[in-house]
Amino acid sequence: MKEVKVYERPKSWMPDVFSHYCPGCGHGIAHRLVCEVIDELGIQEKTIGVAPVGCAALMYNYMDIDFCEAAHGRAPATATGLKRVRPDRVVFTYQGDGDLASIGMAEIVHAANRNENITVVFINNAIYGMTGGQMAPTTLIGQKATTCPLGRDAKVNGYPLRVCELLSSLASPGFISRVTVAQPKYIIKTKQAIKKAFQNQIDGKGFSLVEVLSSCPTNWGLRPVEAFDWTLSSMMPYYPLGVFKDFE
Repeated sequence: MKEVKVYERPKSWMPDVFSHYCPGCGHGIAHRLVCEVIDELGIQEKTIGVAPVGCAALMYNYMDIDFCEAAHGRAPATATGLKRVRPDRVVFTYQGDGDLASIGMAEIVHAANRNENITVVFINNAIYGMTGGQMAPTTLIGQKATTCPLGRDAKVNGYPLRVCELLSSLASPGFISRVTVAQPKYIIKTKQAIKKAFQNQIDGKGFSLVEVLSSCPTNWGLRPVEAFDWTLSSMMPYYPLGVFKDFE
């Protein structure tokens, strides 16, 4: 019987490199999807990634493409400069919720409002992962964190920010989508959204952002399977999946 290969390491993934992420973390899945999209679009030699400050700060150790490290929250500004200087390159940022929605909120809003021709992959796990589990702008009401051990209180901390809804209210950006990596059926749709976001840039359509609901088992205090279940049961009702804006 002839063997058929159905799964292999993406060509744009560094050989013999293993993930440093916690078991059950969604970053590894999202990284792979980005690499698969880069391979399928044949853009490995012309892609430039902008790494954030946060859990994914070391993603340049995994992807065999050009990378630039940005200061905390400044990835959209860095990507804007790279794309304007080298419009022939495919430039993307990969940012967490603390990086993008807190210190980087002004950067992402203005990049979107200018309709910069870049791609943004935004990982929302509702907490600061790398720095010890502090409350993030996306932490849910009642969700516990090291800086709100009794749970987030709207009267004290305000409400969690919905980035897709916020950016889709602007006139300029063309593609805003929210997906998740919590189950295989959703992972397929996540890859489709990321691929479309990259293709939009190649076609010169302008700004695209894909928000990915992910899990942080370590800081949530849950086992990996429980964390993915919590993503579906608790995050998705507040952060509904879907396309919020599309060029078409």
